[in-house]
Amino acid sequence: MTPAFSVCVYCGSRTGESPLHADAARDVGHWIGRHSGQLVYGGGKNGLMGVVAAATLEAGGRVVGIIPLALVEKEWANDYCTELHVVDTMHDRKRMMAERADSFLALPGGIGTLEELFEVWTWRQLGYHDKPVGLLNVDGYYDSLIAFLQGSVKQQFMTEGLMNLIRISSDPQTLLQELVQAAGTAPPPHLESI
Repeated sequence: MTPAFSVCVYCGSRTGESPLHADAARDVGHWIGRHSGQLVYGGGKNGLMGVVAAATLEAGGRVVGIIPLALVEKEWANDYCTELHVVDTMHDRKRMMAERADSFLALPGGIGTLEELFEVWTWRQLGYHDKPVGLLNVDGYYDSLIAFLQGSVKQQFMTEGLMNLIRISSDPQTLLQELVQAAGTAPPPHLESI
């Protein structure tokens, strides 16, 4: 079955200190699965990556995992993915994730998550793609980053237009709905209110 939409989720290979982070990852996965969608992610079964993948599968969605060979053991490649692709490099991983997605969503995570978020955001600014990008600010996790970015706008290293290329919310369901609609894809009409 062809998925209604495909969301690339970037998130930590750890769960973090707050249980709200795992709750949000679970909400994201359940929403994708319940709405006949597909998760594209880093292919690990640890941390928030494992939580979002398990929740998507549990809710009936497809899961496409893409992981470099060097990280198969470190991130414990998730053999339960609908599709699991083991690639040679991180560049191959990120390229394939971007190709397989209609939109991008960053959950809490570390430097890898930030690097992936900033890369697809930069690619959008440069016109390499026109796919929507979202940042899920769970429990204020990204408050300091958002303040820093707003400071960059104030200091004229960024424009407000660049900030407008990323959607920021603390509500997973609202943000996911905005992303799939902005991508020109949407859940089947009878599922939109779920």
